[in-house]
Amino acid sequence: MPTIDTVLFDADGVIQQGTSDWRGTLSSYVEPAEAEEFILDLMASEAPTLTGKGDFREALAEVLQRWSSTGTLEEVLQLWHQFEADPVVVGWIQELRAAGIGCHLATNQQTYRRAIMHDERRYGDWFDQTFYSCDLGLAKPDPAYFTAILTAVDRPGTSTLFIDDNQANIDGARSAGLHAELYDLSEGHEVLRDLLAKYGLKVASAAG
Repeated sequence: MPTIDTVLFDADGVIQQGTSDWRGTLSSYVEPAEAEEFILDLMASEAPTLTGKGDFREALAEVLQRWSSTGTLEEVLQLWHQFEADPVVVGWIQELRAAGIGCHLATNQQTYRRAIMHDERRYGDWFDQTFYSCDLGLAKPDPAYFTAILTAVDRPGTSTLFIDDNQANIDGARSAGLHAELYDLSEGHEVLRDLLAKYGLKVASAAG
């Protein structure tokens, strides 16, 4: 068993989850036949902003105008606020930190959502360090993203575990030399507890 002293946690799907049907809401802002292409266009417009290129609000406004959306910019932006952290997972992160395990946030986000997570909801209080793709100028699954984090925390990949809900990101982390495991909150807390235990990381509190 590898000796793990550092854990990188993804955000969406691992420590937090959405609280609304964002896809359904977005679809309601355009004609039904256009909904899927509209959402794909929106996601494509967001992609450059995940590495700090361009302004997300401006990119989103252009998409809404292009598709003659019935939703206003402020209405649509609210969808990026509709998520909540899982208290059990956050509690386990604090247990690991108290045991001397370095715990860091490793997430792809544009500056708008980074401000919600970091500035408004103070995610930085839960981790030793936080790594947002928009700050690094690199995004998962690029192996360089993980290499940059290892350099920042001064730990080797051999002692670092990365947890994410996206297989491409897992593959990127492994190619950078990290241990990496696929996990989604929908699988339940016990799956995460067992995953951590597999690497000798014990969390004592009962899952809710």
